[in-house]
Amino acid sequence: MIDEARQRRLEAQGWQVGTADDFLGLSAEESAYVDLRLRLSDALRTQRQRQHLTQVELARRIKSSQSRVAKMEAGDASISLDLLIRSLFALGASNRDLAEAINGASATVA
Repeated sequence: MIDEARQRRLEAQGWQVGTADDFLGLSAEESAYVDLRLRLSDALRTQRQRQHLTQVELARRIKSSQSRVAKMEAGDASISLDLLIRSLFALGASNRDLAEAINGASATVA
């Protein structure tokens, strides 16, 4: 978030201040989808770290590669929501944990 005084200074110099959604021209649905992907990615990283697993160890557990785990945690668009959710389940997440991550109540899963 940018403070109001700084925003006014930037706008006075000809800059436009807005959100990433505005800049990218995302619809409300597209923005919600990006947010969902990022919340699940954050939950995956948090849960992996909470269990003191490396990306390599998680990759072995889900029969994937370290680079794929890195992409999952970065919210890469090439990673399916299905793989994110299956990976969270592989770490022991419950349906409730996923709901909390999706709702933003907590970016962590138990």
